[in-house]
Amino acid sequence: MSAEGAPAAFTPPPPTANGGVAVETHQLRKEFGSLVAVESLDLTIARGEVFGMLGPNGSGKTTTIRMLCGLMKPTAGWARVVGHDITTESETIRRKIGYMSQRYGLYDDLTVEENLRFYATVYGLHGKARAERLDAHLSDLGFNQRRDQLAGTLSGGWKQRLALACATAHRPEMLFLDEPTAGVDPAARRRFWETIYELAGKGTTILVTTHYMDEAERCQRLAFLSRGHLIGVGTPSEITKQFNEPTIEDVFITLQKKDEAHV
Repeated sequence: MSAEGAPAAFTPPPPTANGGVAVETHQLRKEFGSLVAVESLDLTIARGEVFGMLGPNGSGKTTTIRMLCGLMKPTAGWARVVGHDITTESETIRRKIGYMSQRYGLYDDLTVEENLRFYATVYGLHGKARAERLDAHLSDLGFNQRRDQLAGTLSGGWKQRLALACATAHRPEMLFLDEPTAGVDPAARRRFWETIYELAGKGTTILVTTHYMDEAERCQRLAFLSRGHLIGVGTPSEITKQFNEPTIEDVFITLQKKDEAHV
């Protein structure tokens, strides 16, 4: 395990006991011509769970997330996200989830508050409800003294925090994080994960992809994908036992070497 940005002995708390299933997939498959990007994916994620999805580049992580977000229809199989079918209820799903990626999605020439207001409006918040939500959200994430600062002048860590604020402006039931801390310093990454667990504690389900192994070990459960197949799922300790490796990092490196041997 990397010591960068994480305590040496972090034990994830159990998922929030608010009941129900946030994600359920059955034999989910996605083809691009002759390429099978995701094959026979069976996966269940509990509501309030912080769930990590790991695998080398090309393993099917992004394709899976795009299907779960309702942005891409599966070739076969089915999935439900926060109780809705990804094929027939994709619009409803998109209103109930938040998404944050490593790609910079803020407007540099808008202030912190203006960025947040824009995204809140996109997600359907208006009038008094929007104003009250923004005031509380800015305060909760420590932006009271920065609300009039241009987003382009923020540090990397504050930009990341603002991006998270925009993705959660509408109080989504589920949050998808696609390598959200890439290029952010260790202290900012640690603060980010503290916020993630605060959200999970309030019932938000989190699905995160990451290449930082210390972050992977902060997840309550992990799914490992390889060449489109789900090859392992469980708690970090269960994963290391399953693959007979001492750390999650060793599991990842071994898997990556095997995938590269097939290229």
